[in-house]
Parts: sequence; C-alpha cells; structure tokens
Amino acid sequence: MRLNKTVLRSIAAAVIATPVVAMAIPDAEAAGPDVLPLTVTNNSGRGESVHLYVLGTNIDTGKLGYVDSAGTFTAWSGGANPPVAAPDVSIPGPANGASSTLKIPKGLSARIYMSFGDKLDFKLSQDGGLVQPAPWADGDANSDILFDWSEFTYNDAGLWLNSSQVDHFAVPHAVEVTGSDGETLRTGELKPGGRDAVIEGLKAEEGFGDLVQTGPDGEVLRVLAPGKGADSGDFDPNYLDPYIDEAWAAYGSEKLTVAPFKEQPDTKFYGTTSGDTMTFTDGSGAQVAEIQKPSTADVWGCDGNLAAPNDLVVGPIARSLCAALHRSTLGTAPVEPVTDAGEFYDNELTNHYSKLIHEQMVDGKAYGFAFDDVAAQESLVHSGDPQTAAIELTAF
Repeated sequence: MRLNKTVLRSIAAAVIATPVVAMAIPDAEAAGPDVLPLTVTNNSGRGESVHLYVLGTNIDTGKLGYVDSAGTFTAWSGGANPPVAAPDVSIPGPANGASSTLKIPKGLSARIYMSFGDKLDFKLSQDGGLVQPAPWADGDANSDILFDWSEFTYNDAGLWLNSSQVDHFAVPHAVEVTGSDGETLRTGELKPGGRDAVIEGLKAEEGFGDLVQTGPDGEVLRVLAPGKGADSGDFDPNYLDPYIDEAWAAYGSEKLTVAPFKEQPDTKFYGTTSGDTMTFTDGSGAQVAEIQKPSTADVWGCDGNLAAPNDLVVGPIARSLCAALHRSTLGTAPVEPVTDAGEFYDNELTNHYSKLIHEQMVDGKAYGFAFDDVAAQESLVHSGDPQTAAIELTAF
C-alpha cells in the first residue's frame, strides 16, 4: 500500500494538503536516530538557486507544520480566511554540483519541496491548514515556478521515502536510504534524456500533449497527470469511459478473481458484473462487496466509486481495480492484480502518462498514480533502521 498518502481538500483555487501515515505501525523498538540526516545533491546541471522546504504532520499530535534547518518541527499558526501568506520557511538548497543536508525529526510524515529560481508561495487558512502549490488550479501563484516534491514518513518503524508523479512530473530526482547494515536502496532515477522522452512521448499521443505546461519563456516546467489535466480543463474528462465500459462488461459472462495479497495467495474474491454493479463474493460464496462502475475521474483519482477504505476486503479490491484500469489490464485478465509489468498499458485508451514515466525510469518504478504500489511498481525505498537518506536532483 502507499505509505505516504496525501489528503487533499479543495479550498478556493488551491488545495490544503499534508501527507499522513496510512498504515498500521507495528510494535517495534525505536530504530534510526532521533534526527535523520537527509542529503540533497544537486546534479541537475542548472544554475538557478534551489530552495528546500520540509512541510508535513507531526504524527503524535496531528498538527501541521514545518521543519527548519536545525531539524526542529514547528506547528503553523496565524492563518486566516481567506488564507494569508505563510512565513518563509525555505532552507537554502545546494548549488549545482554541491550538496546540502536536511535534518528530519522522527515522528513526521511530510513532503520535501524543491524549487528552482523563485521561492514557492504557501498560504495558511484559518483552521491551521496549509494551502500548497497546485499548478493545475487556475490562478495558482506557483504555476510559473519549476518545482517538485518527494514524500516520506519517519517513525519508530523506520523511513519510507518516495518520489512522486501522482500529480505531476517536473524535476527528475532519485531517492535513497542507507540502513544500519550498510545497504543502500535507490529508486526514482530517470534514464539519461528521460525527461525529454516523456515530454515528447506525450506530445505524440492525442490529447496528452495538452498536459505539458510551459513557463513564460517557453521552458517546459511540468507535465500534469491526466486527472489534474482534466481538473484544469486541459484534458478530456471522459477519456477512459469507452474502455471502462468495455472492461466492466467483460465480467458479465466471465468471473474476475481478485487476489490482492501476495503473502496470502489463498485469499481471493470473485467478481461479476450486472449492469453498472460488480458484486464480489468470498471463497464461501458470501457476498462481501459491491462496487459501482467508476467514471474516468474515479479512475484517475482512485476515489469516488473506487474509494478504498482501510479494511481487508473492499479496500484491497478497489485498489486492485483502480490499478488495473490505469494499466488497462481489466477486461482481459482473469486474475487481478496482474503482476507482469510487460502486460501493462496494452490498450489504445490507457494512462500514457504513467506508461511513459515508468518506461524512462532506470528500474522501471514510479508513482504514476495513487495506487501504483499495487504489484510493487512504486518508486519507494524503506529501511527499518535508517542511518542516512538522500535525494539527488539529476540532470535535465
């Protein structure tokens, strides 16, 4: 499951967002230092100043706040309605070819933002919420800034650190963690020329070229994920509907088996469709779930009719269906999730955005959509006893 799930609430033309822990934390002795060093290395080849931000949630108190250069968490205060400018809590980042080290306190679930050139514009709402950059929203103050983020959760069970392309694809960066055993795990690294390959590949797909956002000087700043492009009016909001109809109807005569737990292969659920309803039974034949046919928006967001509660039945089924619809395996596969990445995206109507990003990753892993961790396709590293972590801004 995705460990750093982002909760989004609409507010005016932007969003209030904070990563939260979306997992059960096992009983464990404290592992890793109280303050974890995380080194950001700038190998981007670019000359602009880099600005870093560590913004998130104190896991123990649930309060939103920021971490300064000393590794101290401070809760936000002083918001208003309408939202007002947040204090400048940026941390100077490294120049090209150099490194800077952030200090990450234990008990935090957060985003690390990195912007090039200009600092980012954050605002505080009256209820203490943080209005974060949303370049897919009309009038967002950060639309002309080149920026991106990684997400992490650090607690007594260890560190989970991922790159994310769920909302957009902008700044190539790899993430690393080194454990007490000396092993270093790395993911999220693009192939040489990978950013341009993604951009040009999307321009070659009908409609997807409109997801590419450029600055006033014509430089490509980012590519929006299809769902965000639909939100901004730059992408067909019904793009997947014909495929969804076809995939849903396929199980009117054939039974779909969902086996969502790799470690529990005998746990299976069986689905058949009647009209817009897919009904699932367990091995005993008892009905355990009903899922209504989703819209394109439901698929892009993995929400709505595909909302996945934190349980052991409906949630895993919904996650599997959403991943299958993104990867266009639903309708042809008798068992989901399909785990062979070579079978993904083999349909004219598919998530070409996620497909191209995965193709351009060195290890094939990315967070192209919210449940891309189904079948372990996500760009995530984890250590139960981390000693150091790193983000490398790679060349583009």
